[in-house]
Amino acid sequence: MIADQPEENQHLSKVLGPMHIWALGVGIVLVGEFMGWNFTVAKGGSLGAIIACWVIGILYISLVMINTEIGSVIPEAGGQYAMAKYLLGPLAAFNVGLMLVFEYVMLEAADALVVGAILQSLNPAIQSLPYVILTLLFLTYLNYRGVYATLTLNFVLTAIAFVTIFVLLFSTHFNIPAQSILKLSELTNGLPYGWIGVIAALQFGIWFFLGIEGTALAAEECRSTARSLPMGTLIGMVTLLVGATITWFVCSGLVNASSLGSSVYPLYEAALATKMPVVIIVMFSGTILACMASANGCINDASRAWFSMSRDTLIPKAFSAVHPKYRTPYRAILFLLPISMAFGFTGLLDQVITFSILSALLVYLFMGYMMFKFRTMYPQGTIRRGYVAPWHPLPAILLLVLTLSTLAGMYFGYWVNLFAGLLFYLLASLWFTLHRYKFVDEKAFLKAGINRWPRPRGY
Repeated sequence: MIADQPEENQHLSKVLGPMHIWALGVGIVLVGEFMGWNFTVAKGGSLGAIIACWVIGILYISLVMINTEIGSVIPEAGGQYAMAKYLLGPLAAFNVGLMLVFEYVMLEAADALVVGAILQSLNPAIQSLPYVILTLLFLTYLNYRGVYATLTLNFVLTAIAFVTIFVLLFSTHFNIPAQSILKLSELTNGLPYGWIGVIAALQFGIWFFLGIEGTALAAEECRSTARSLPMGTLIGMVTLLVGATITWFVCSGLVNASSLGSSVYPLYEAALATKMPVVIIVMFSGTILACMASANGCINDASRAWFSMSRDTLIPKAFSAVHPKYRTPYRAILFLLPISMAFGFTGLLDQVITFSILSALLVYLFMGYMMFKFRTMYPQGTIRRGYVAPWHPLPAILLLVLTLSTLAGMYFGYWVNLFAGLLFYLLASLWFTLHRYKFVDEKAFLKAGINRWPRPRGY
């Protein structure tokens, strides 16, 4: 049985460089500039949206610094799950792994919803379901065949989609006031709900950056983790900050705040407002490509988290099988596809986004705590790091404070979702503790780290 492969055959191919890490991180996130972020306008108004964008930008800069330091010394698939495995133990690792899987599975479902909505915008008679299914099947097959081709394609898709944002920007003649079609002063609505609205907007401000932390999930497949992970992730963060600011600027100047706050595809709607056929076609293509790149990256990240949990015996061992030819976690890839499609065809975009965001925020809380524990267990000089986060403990404190503030903002509009999500993870924890834990091989669980790392200080 392939599921009973020898341990040395359960490792993935080391073929990725900084370009692929950039493509994975930005590819997953860029779709958030084509949809989802604009719900910040409905919650906090136009000014609340851009404030939320930059406040959440600080959250993610802190997260990326922490994620990159710890991830650069753990060259294993699983990202934050692998970090929790070594720093927090089986129960926390199980929860973090499950949260990562649902973060990306739900994001993939959101991509499917947007593809369906934008196709139907061309003609209400269009049946979007076949196109969505074919797209997800194609991307799943690509992931099945190999990570190098998958993320090389993601680089191309993401780069083209990112350029389309600049095409829209320059089409508005923003630099020639007399000719500009941007009407920020007429279409924006300031802070209609005050600073409470800004806090409420933080939840969807996350959509500008959600998923960039997934670069760590490809650590095991990097040719040089210490080089590729920091370079690809940090350049990706700069890319997203620039793209997010331009997106808010253009959409707020072309679409009335009341319409922008509820749009399924805000950048495409902004393109429609220009009434320029070429720009409309370009943004239509950019939106589709961004959704494809995001779904492609989500399949990659969710499957790596599921594969890692299985390899460490936290879930059934069958999902740890690696394809003998393509060196991909093919069973994990195939298993998660129908789950994502099922959520995608609920049609509830904001609900799907909310569960993805909640799962991510819970991971960020773990990351803030893990940074303190990592620096305590392995002070500088005791273990080789590919990157050292500056100003510790400030990034960890900012991450925890801003994450808790965002969870508070989520309570204002989605308190039922918040408590339902927390209940789900509580029940999953009980299942793991009362049933699954007896199947965990604790010696194999920490074997790689024990062989590679020095003994932690104080342990």
